[in-house]
Order: sequence, then structure tokens, then C-alpha cells
Amino acid sequence: MNIEKRRLKLFLILAFGISWSSALVIALTGGLVNSPELIPNTGITLALILEACVFMWGPALANILTRIITRESWQNAFISPNLKKGWPYWLAGWFGPGLATILGILLFFVILPQYYDPNFTTLRAQLQAANATSISDPMVIVISQTAMALLLAPVLNSMATFGEEFGWRAYLLPKLSAAMGNRKALLLSSVIWGIWHWPIIAMGHNYGLDYWGYPWLGLLMTVWFTLSIGVFFGWISQKAGSVWPAVIAHGALNGIAALGLLFVSGATPMVLGPSPAGVIGCLPFTVVSAIILLKMKD
Repeated sequence: MNIEKRRLKLFLILAFGISWSSALVIALTGGLVNSPELIPNTGITLALILEACVFMWGPALANILTRIITRESWQNAFISPNLKKGWPYWLAGWFGPGLATILGILLFFVILPQYYDPNFTTLRAQLQAANATSISDPMVIVISQTAMALLLAPVLNSMATFGEEFGWRAYLLPKLSAAMGNRKALLLSSVIWGIWHWPIIAMGHNYGLDYWGYPWLGLLMTVWFTLSIGVFFGWISQKAGSVWPAVIAHGALNGIAALGLLFVSGATPMVLGPSPAGVIGCLPFTVVSAIILLKMKD
């Protein structure tokens, strides 16, 4: 038990230390908004590279380094796909986030119809700016992006999402589950995951910089968001005995998260939605995770 506690502490120190150090560099070099371009006229900024290659990979690197430093076995690494046992949870991870996100978008516009733009003004402006004159119907963009998000994004985004999931769901969650039971472990690991996001949230990730209550409301909303999706991600990982359903689910979510923005008119309160990072947008995930927790035995 003592060695497991030391491993947990070391893992958290490394995960937060690696990621937050890169966030500090981003903050000191212009933040997410004014970061210098590494290659002119490409949009490839220092912040983009550090966020994608260092910040998001901090948890995975912490997993690897903790195992090396403490000489921990790799037998419990959760890396085996376990398709024979876990295929239902692979499917849940593949399609569940997309369906929940679409439902969250519908809820957002039902509750706040003033933000719905049936004319796709924002999308039309984006198409015009990109000289995409061959596409006259914005609905073609919406349908094609939705199809790609549901069918391809889970795999295409998996390399990016593995960095987080190999840390939080493949290392932290099993360690906490052994110490306190599955229900408490799912809740605590999801809260830790949300807090880990705080530096980039304070720099405008997900919610921007000009919303009411900035940055504190965004920080709190991030924890609520990670609770809502983290319980689901963790549960499918636990049931499958593999990190991959969570990796796939995370990739699916990232692929479809911005879909609702194609329908909005004007400035949108992102802490509310329509993306699943908003309180209304993530309601379907919240309900699913609440059901999972209520049905658990420990």
C-alpha cells in the first residue's frame, strides 16, 4: 500500500509538473491567443505545438516515467484492446459521445432559441472567406462533418487523446479504484482531470476570455464537464479492462464538439453551450454518468 501511494503521488507530480510547465511557457510567450507562429502564415504557433505535444501528453509521460522510476510492472498497463470482452464498450465509446453531443446541441437551442441561426450566417462567412464557392448549401458541410465525426474522428483523433487517457484512465483510475472503490475513484479522477486543465482554460481554451465570471466560472465549469464525461470514459475503460474505449470516446468527442457552433448566431455563452463543454451541452453526458454512478455497487 505504501509503494502504491508513493506511485500515485509521483504520477500526479509528474503529470501536473510536465503539463503545467508547458502551460507556463505558453503563458509567458503570448498565451493561446498571441502565441508566435513557428512557420509564417500556417497558423502553427508555439502554443499549438506545446499544447498538443507536451501539455496533452503530460499524463502519459507521467505513467511511463512513474513505472520506470518505481520499477513497476507493465502487466497492468490497460494497453491490451480486449476486443472479445470489451467490444460493447468500444461501440459505446465510438458512438456514444457523438449522439450525446447532438442531443446536447438540440437541448441548447430549445432552451436558448435566440442563439439559433437557420441561415448559417457564420458558416457562410467562413466558406466565403475560404473561397469555397463550389459549396452553395451549408447543410452539406454540416452533414459531412457530422458523418466524419461519427465514423472517422474516433480513430483519427486517437493519437492525440491517448496522451491523456493513458495517464488518467490507464494509471490513475485503476490505482484509485484499488484504494477507494470504483465510484469514488471515477469521481476523484474526473475532478483531478478537470483541475489539470485549468491553466489552458484560464488562457481561453473552450470558453474564451470575455465571459461573465472569467476565469473562475470557466474553471468550475471545466470540473463539471470532466465529471460529466470522465465518469463515462472511466466506466467503459473499467468494463472493457482496456484504455482504448476511453481513447476512442475522447477522440469521438473532440471530433464532434464544435458541431453546434455551425448553427449559432452572434456571440455565444460557451459556458452554457452548444458544445459539450457548456453546462447545457453536457447535460446528456451528466445524466448518463449519474445513472452509471447510481447503478454501481461500490
